[in-house]
Amino acid sequence: MITATGLELRAGTRILLADLSLRLQHGDRIGLVGRNGAGKTTTMRVLAKEGLPYAGEIVQSGPVGYLPQDPREGDLEITAKDRVLSARGLDVMVAEMEKVQIQMAELTGPAAEKAVEKYGRIEERFASLGGYAAESEAARICSNLGLPDRILAQQMKTLSGGQRRRVELARILFAAQQDGADSGTMLLLDEPTNHLDADSITWLRDFLKNFAGGLIIISHDVDLLAAVVNKVWFLDAVRGELDAYNMGWQRYLDARATDEQRRRRERANAEKKASALMAQAAKLGAKATKAAAAHQMVRRAETLLSNLDEVRVADKVAKIRFPQPAACGRTPLTASNLSKHYGSLEIFSGVDLAIDRGTRVVVLGFNGAGKTTLLKLLAGIETADTGAVEPGHGLKMGYFAQEHDTIDPDRTVWENTRSAAPDTGAQELRNLLGTFMFTGEQLDQKAGTLSGGEKTRLALAGLVSSAANVLLLDEPTNNLDPASREQVLDALRRYTGAVVLVTHDPGAVAALNPDRVILLPDGTEDHWSADYLELVELA
Repeated sequence: MITATGLELRAGTRILLADLSLRLQHGDRIGLVGRNGAGKTTTMRVLAKEGLPYAGEIVQSGPVGYLPQDPREGDLEITAKDRVLSARGLDVMVAEMEKVQIQMAELTGPAAEKAVEKYGRIEERFASLGGYAAESEAARICSNLGLPDRILAQQMKTLSGGQRRRVELARILFAAQQDGADSGTMLLLDEPTNHLDADSITWLRDFLKNFAGGLIIISHDVDLLAAVVNKVWFLDAVRGELDAYNMGWQRYLDARATDEQRRRRERANAEKKASALMAQAAKLGAKATKAAAAHQMVRRAETLLSNLDEVRVADKVAKIRFPQPAACGRTPLTASNLSKHYGSLEIFSGVDLAIDRGTRVVVLGFNGAGKTTLLKLLAGIETADTGAVEPGHGLKMGYFAQEHDTIDPDRTVWENTRSAAPDTGAQELRNLLGTFMFTGEQLDQKAGTLSGGEKTRLALAGLVSSAANVLLLDEPTNNLDPASREQVLDALRRYTGAVVLVTHDPGAVAALNPDRVILLPDGTEDHWSADYLELVELA
């Protein structure tokens, strides 16, 4: 169980929630929803005890599995398999058993007998935790999340951000099923479907729907919420409050709409009554004998208005328009014979491409095929093992990283954007950030404290402030609410420069209307056709 009492959360000096009490218990499957920036990720981090509240207390009883939006670094030298097994301490025992097996083969006499006894003790403990059956269970979870044996054998440092995040998700789910007693585990999952293909999302949906413990999930996947949650917590950014709905998703949507209508009706009635009181007070105030009554009426009118909720307006949406591209030559970017290895593992080899002015390219390939790596090579973030990337005449490149690598978490929103657009005037930069819903005190907020959706908006603001004529976009619609996602898709449709896009979002591909496709790891290039659309969600 997780219990929060007297909770106050802030982003900088901005109060997100105040005097809040929450409880997550066995059987709760709660959808935590609200617009980007309302405080969902902050709330989740605090409940996981990975962030401190401004005030209040969090009490956890029992194990908690927390999946943040950004993958944790952890020990990057171990294999992905060991990382998953470490959730139950099995990785240490497997390594120790292997070490003792070598000793048993090499030693003789009493030393060998001690080694045999030690091996027996470790194996007994290993068996009590599920042993080899648990290894098989971990492998099954990993496979369902798109992590085959080939990936599990790699060191964590060789994996992409998306692969590391799936390893963390597999680790959390594996831990939650220890001994089959998952009822005591609390899962806190922040956008768990990011980087998952369609089959993995379907499997995860079924897993969570049948999960016996407590669950809080942040997701923009409406189908997932509709299938899984039995309660909804709505973070209202306008009122700075959390509304709890003890019902499933569809009933919540109906109830929330009813609540909004009730609040509007109550406000209209109160404002009408307050207006009448003020008018009557004005009449009575002209007579000295009625001044006290007039003053009382004014107080009653003020009390009526002060008890009303703030006026709800439509949630703000970032107004995203990619830059007017700077003039450039016919082929602003080329690459030849690119290859990339991590140790003995070959990611891809022999990739050639030429990005002509205004061309639109989508990169497809199964998870781990090197899509993100290719964009990093083109952006100059990483160096190819063979081949070269050649800038053409007038190239101005803009790069959006799916893990927000271009954002410095220790610098403020303003400082990050100023670095991306050093030649832009201060007022023009403020206006730009305002269109991305960063204003006032938020400009001084550390980027590391932003939610995933806010980081996406900040990174996109950096792109817009440039005059890039080639955009490298790696999952630009991740973490965005539906309205902001539509703004990005519309910006893609309107942009006249060249685009190289990596995405699992079919809507983004449709908006791009690509000319060509590059298939990894082979590096095959082809003209785009609708036949490839099915691969987008699978890749």
